[in-house]
Amino acid sequence: MLRRLVVENYALIEHLEIEFDSSLNIITGETGAGKSILMGALALLLGAKNDSAAIKDNSRACVVEGEFDIARLGLEEAFKELDIDYDNETIIRRTISPSGKSRAFVNDQPVQLSDLKQLGAYLIDIHSQHQNLILSSPQFRIHAIDTIAGNGALLAEYREAFMVLQEARKALEELKSAAKRNADEEDWLRHQVEELRGANLREGEIEVLEAELRTLENADSISEALQRVTQSLDEEVTGVLTTLREAENSLRRISENYSAAGELMERIHSAAVELKDISATTSYDLERIEANPERLDAVNLRLDLIYTLQRKHRCEGIAELIALRDKYTEQLSAIEHSDELIREAEQRVAEAEAKSTALAIKLHDARLKASPALSSTVEEILHTVGMADAEFKIAVIPCTPTTSGADTVDFLFSANKSVEARPIEKIASGGELSRVMLALKTTLARHLALPTIIFDEIDTGISGRTANDVGDIIARLAQSMQVIDITHSPQVASKGSRHFLVYKEQSRSNIRPLSNEERVEEIAKMLSGDTITEAALAQAKHLLLL
Repeated sequence: MLRRLVVENYALIEHLEIEFDSSLNIITGETGAGKSILMGALALLLGAKNDSAAIKDNSRACVVEGEFDIARLGLEEAFKELDIDYDNETIIRRTISPSGKSRAFVNDQPVQLSDLKQLGAYLIDIHSQHQNLILSSPQFRIHAIDTIAGNGALLAEYREAFMVLQEARKALEELKSAAKRNADEEDWLRHQVEELRGANLREGEIEVLEAELRTLENADSISEALQRVTQSLDEEVTGVLTTLREAENSLRRISENYSAAGELMERIHSAAVELKDISATTSYDLERIEANPERLDAVNLRLDLIYTLQRKHRCEGIAELIALRDKYTEQLSAIEHSDELIREAEQRVAEAEAKSTALAIKLHDARLKASPALSSTVEEILHTVGMADAEFKIAVIPCTPTTSGADTVDFLFSANKSVEARPIEKIASGGELSRVMLALKTTLARHLALPTIIFDEIDTGISGRTANDVGDIIARLAQSMQVIDITHSPQVASKGSRHFLVYKEQSRSNIRPLSNEERVEEIAKMLSGDTITEAALAQAKHLLLL
């Protein structure tokens, strides 16, 4: 529950601090005194969008702080999921700097606004008068019936299945679209694959072919040079190898008398072996290399084919052409097997549809089962608050599946027995909407187990005995949870366990708790206006059971 609220520098509020009771807290005050400002500050605390224009004094920050007792709410896991430190006495603080920068803290730990909103949903439910309009919201109506039915886990399972179905349908459509596109390109793809396969491409081939082309184009000059090398090495009289053999023999003759001759012979012999190998290589190449116009044409044709393919497909080399060939081959294979892939995707869609439909049926059945109980409870409360002939029915109507299931929910209402129940947003008056919303909120609050619910002038449009009955309902609700009720009704105000007065002083909004005597005067003023009569005082005491 909300133990304490502190507001500083927000709109007309300079500074106020309120300590709330654990049951029914009543807030009253004249129109314009600042009750709506107080609600704005609370909304800010729970993650609402900040408005820097609400800062009255631009020289300092706006601060809203709330202290909550959450010991019995079982929120440890929720705090863990949000990665926030848990404490039974949790303090939430929101600050807005004069520049409009907003910061939020939970137990002095900085948090994102999205986390603050999620946490706030566990702590407080604020119902203001304009929220009566959400009775026309399909999402609210489904949420209401699912809350009563306890469909939380089932709805989550359905939504997961529905998401899987949507993804399966999307994948199927993409396969069909791709198959259609590919089918239109099948002949072109087949031609490209056949052309690239027929080229029999091999990585590194261009380098080999270009080297061979240079050799073939210069065969005569290469042969001439090789012949000169061979002759210079092997010439019988003047060749290098002959000269080296003679040098080796000369050293051999003096080896007995010249100790260095042996080493020199070995060195000359090694040089001779290397030169002999060179001679053999040049002789072999000389026999192999010759002008070969046919081979030259073949190499040129091969290179022209590869270069043409590179230009056609805008590839830098054979590796890219091979990768493109493999890509086109895969696309062609996908076309040839598209029917099989589509059948598999259709099977996945069918399985997902079956699961989603089965869960939607469970949701539908659960909603149908819960509808009479919710209708009966709401009708019972409506009868209590002066609508003896009111009829409230819930219609669960099958529809095209959405993330909420395969149902729409209508709230059907009639204030008189002679009038057929119709959709509530089309037939109910403002006062009737307020009472229906009170009945729904009262019922839902019990099932949601919220620690605090705030009613902001939910009793608008009612008075007299009906207002007293509304007050009784709110008081009974406050026996099991904390209720903060902003009201203009003296009958409702008299039910509170603690009564606060919002008032304006020197253009500033303030709030203070009222003593028993002050409560009598405040309620008497609510009954008779600024001039408090003895009759009003007596009536106020009667309402307060004094």
